[in-house]
Amino acid sequence: MFHKLRLAGIVLTASLAACGGSDSAGQPAASTGLNQAALLGQKIFSDQSLSASGKQSCASCHDPAFGHAQNNGEPVQFGGPNGDAQGFRAAPSLRYRNEVPVFAFDKEGTPIGGQTRDGRAPSLAAQAAVPFVAPHEMANTKEAIVAAIKAGPYAAQFRQAFGAAIFDDVEQAFARVTFAVQQYQLEDPQFHPFDSKYDLFLAGKASLGEAELRGLALFNRPDKGNCAACHTSARGANGAAPLFTDFSFDNLGVPRNAAIKATANPAYFDLGLCGPDRLDLAVRLDLCGAFQVPTLRNVATRKVFFHNGSFNQLSEVVRFYVQRDTNPGDWYPTVGGVVEKYNDLPAAYRGNVNTSEAPYDRRLGEQPALSSAEIADVVAFLRTLTDADLSNP
Repeated sequence: MFHKLRLAGIVLTASLAACGGSDSAGQPAASTGLNQAALLGQKIFSDQSLSASGKQSCASCHDPAFGHAQNNGEPVQFGGPNGDAQGFRAAPSLRYRNEVPVFAFDKEGTPIGGQTRDGRAPSLAAQAAVPFVAPHEMANTKEAIVAAIKAGPYAAQFRQAFGAAIFDDVEQAFARVTFAVQQYQLEDPQFHPFDSKYDLFLAGKASLGEAELRGLALFNRPDKGNCAACHTSARGANGAAPLFTDFSFDNLGVPRNAAIKATANPAYFDLGLCGPDRLDLAVRLDLCGAFQVPTLRNVATRKVFFHNGSFNQLSEVVRFYVQRDTNPGDWYPTVGGVVEKYNDLPAAYRGNVNTSEAPYDRRLGEQPALSSAEIADVVAFLRTLTDADLSNP
């Protein structure tokens, strides 16, 4: 069985998450103190002309007003030349992605880090490039993107930053586009402010309420929520603010989401680390179904949860964690009189699901690790992780 790694004090490197999506586009607030490339990246991030439809940008699916995550409850977003191509995974938040380490296997052979939910992007620029050309996202070509910038309002700024002849080489120009988006995310503090109520609490500048304190204790207790096993809540060895993820991968047996059109094909499965988007680990069948542990910062502002957007309420997510196996009929369909657990995985890979660690180690009919009141307390704590510029629902 695949097991997660719990990291402490790892060396972190810069990164970037996917941009692209559909519908309304949030506009990043004007930033000061950014270098020339980052300022260009800020413009590119909101430039809808860089999509085939001319109606979406990175900000369409990564709205600053929603923690640079999606601003609607669709399980996955729509894109493509006509805006009607449905994607396959929920759009992740781009906040705090600068802290993700480069994908690697540790000395015990455990996968860690990398961009996207399957960690496949080898670099910041490589990740930024994906959504610009993905058929179900911005669906454009490198040539069209470079031509749009060349004909656009910041062409002179682009030449000044990257050379007078930059538009003569499409590959080089496109590489500068993705570099600029990277620098915007790295330099703009809006992507990593570390100014939530919990940050102030750690700094001795704020107090948590009774429910929030109870929730924090439950979050940390190995015999209760055990959330901190992967969503680290304590400062790092060097005093760094906690990121609420150890960048490991886990297989949670999330229910299949019929709202994703691709699932109408019974042969379709998103197996995370072992495909279909990631190809280099296809032979690692023990990793099938594992997705990267996300940060819980701003989790209370999310509209959907998990890689397939199968949940819309944070309280239901916590309840799923603790009642997945004690009350499986609440989450999975019944087929032939039997509850089909872990139904978004082929039967051959259902043994990869994490059933050994709390709170997943309970069995049918046993008492869940958290009561309804304790679930409410954990959710109250999770609301303290919201950045100061975001509304806290």
